[in-house]
Amino acid sequence: MSEFNIRFRGVRGSYPIANCNFLRYGGNTSCVEVNVGGHLIILDAGTGMIGLGNDLMEKHITSNMDPDKRTPIHATVLLSHIHQDHIQGFTFFHPLHLESTELAVFGNDTDEDDLSKSLSGILFGKTFPLDLGDIAGKLEIKNISSGDRIILHKGSKPIISTDKSSDEDVIITALKSYAHPQDGVMVYKITYKDKSLVYATDKESYLGGDKKLIDFARGCNLLIHDAQYTTEDYLNRFTPKQGYGHSTFDMAIEIQKQTKADKLVFFHYDPNYDDEKLDKIEKHYKGQASEKFIMSREGLEINLM
Repeated sequence: MSEFNIRFRGVRGSYPIANCNFLRYGGNTSCVEVNVGGHLIILDAGTGMIGLGNDLMEKHITSNMDPDKRTPIHATVLLSHIHQDHIQGFTFFHPLHLESTELAVFGNDTDEDDLSKSLSGILFGKTFPLDLGDIAGKLEIKNISSGDRIILHKGSKPIISTDKSSDEDVIITALKSYAHPQDGVMVYKITYKDKSLVYATDKESYLGGDKKLIDFARGCNLLIHDAQYTTEDYLNRFTPKQGYGHSTFDMAIEIQKQTKADKLVFFHYDPNYDDEKLDKIEKHYKGQASEKFIMSREGLEINLM
């Protein structure tokens, strides 16, 4: 595996779907696995996180016959926001129930609320058999703000810091976007050595492009961008999607052009878009510039190094 590997675990928006017409692209909601510089970073905790957890458990169990000597699971989880389709897989992430597991969870709640308190209320207690405090693994849940910088040093826990970093460190920077109701979303940039990935889901674009996002993502190697709707659906006369907080494929392309990102990955598809619909969309955009645009699908892997 490369030093900067991205694997898509869930690429669907709004809600998961199980249907034979959705097999090629997948029906799980947002989750992207990033293995970079010896660290595991998980972008969002939609239902795609469940399969990732199962794979991690298998590796953990096979790492040693003696349970006390097995390789522990450590990960950094970055939540774009806490709408259901981005946290549905969290409670069913099996590594949470291992005492050796360590998860550092970062996200942005409203100014009045604490992320840990919100996740506890939404995911546990009345909606799940266990409370947050019953989880066996070690959980650190921290609020972050726009402009914060998370540093992942080798062999140590992630820290929010403005300190200088080395080429061996993984740097995560955050940008708050208010282009999604109710309380906006966090956009993340992961940088390692001379490569960078930007994850920008659940955000609607503006006329001429989102200038703050464009500055934030300028020159990145890979841009994962919300593309929930076709332009036709977005502007539909009877059920327009303006103000829903999601972009069109064309909006995502505009951002890619202005940032000059090497590659753009369309992400967070509408749950009504089956394989046939997405195949037609892919065919349409491949006719424009196939080397720049990639359709995300479950299991897709991209190596940046």
